[in-house]
Amino acid sequence: MTTANPLVTRPSLSSRRAAWHAYRALTSRDLHVLRRNLPALLIQVGLQPLLFTFAFAYVMPGIGTGLGGATSFSTILLPGLIASTLTLQSIMSVTGPLAAELGPGREITDRALAPLPVWALGLQKITSSAIFGLVSTLVVVPIVRFVHAPGNAPRAHVDSWPLLLTTLVLSALLAAALGLLLGTLVDASAFGPLLGLLLAAATMLGCVYYPWTALHNIRWVQVLTLANPLVYMSEGLRANLTPSTGHMPTWAYLTALTLGTATLGHLALRRFARRVRT
Repeated sequence: MTTANPLVTRPSLSSRRAAWHAYRALTSRDLHVLRRNLPALLIQVGLQPLLFTFAFAYVMPGIGTGLGGATSFSTILLPGLIASTLTLQSIMSVTGPLAAELGPGREITDRALAPLPVWALGLQKITSSAIFGLVSTLVVVPIVRFVHAPGNAPRAHVDSWPLLLTTLVLSALLAAALGLLLGTLVDASAFGPLLGLLLAAATMLGCVYYPWTALHNIRWVQVLTLANPLVYMSEGLRANLTPSTGHMPTWAYLTALTLGTATLGHLALRRFARRVRT
């Protein structure tokens, strides 16, 4: 007959409840801050998409230098801008506070005192950042919808809302997990310039301004972009919002988003726990 190891114990029901309440309290606090600052945040979030849309969907077609063709550039731009905005805001909303919390003041210690495992504290940061990323996408749709040259309105159509919502949630979680990982790997003093460089490169090669299938004539670039998580977000949203344009197969972007979220989430939580304990 085997006996249970007294050193290996499962969390009691009361400790699990306390952890769940702490998780909800931390998330509620983050959402309260988001709600309080929402108007200013939405203006800040909407500035970049507005400038891009004005330049590419209004000015260029208006002066006769648009892409032409049966598909307006607004149609191509809509899913790409949603994906890039979602990525940028999900990453920034976790890396900004994390830099302060892991800084000399070690503000992270206050949150670590909650009755919550350290890995769950990191998961809470991913969740809150993903929610902010999803909220930030709401400002992109009306911008692309109404800012365009005459006759260049985007043509969006959703065949499956559950698939669209799944793509959005996976994209937000993937971006937030990437943000947590970057925030624990890069020194806060060098993070700003490095993040700007990484996001610029990711956006240019992230199928934001063109479908992935359009790269078939430049095969090596098409293959190279597969290492960019933003490609799968852009293509997933393109497949769900503008299915008439060329896009990556559903199984491909869903597999990449799912595996990417799981892998980056695991690495980010391990790295986060190590940083908090040191």
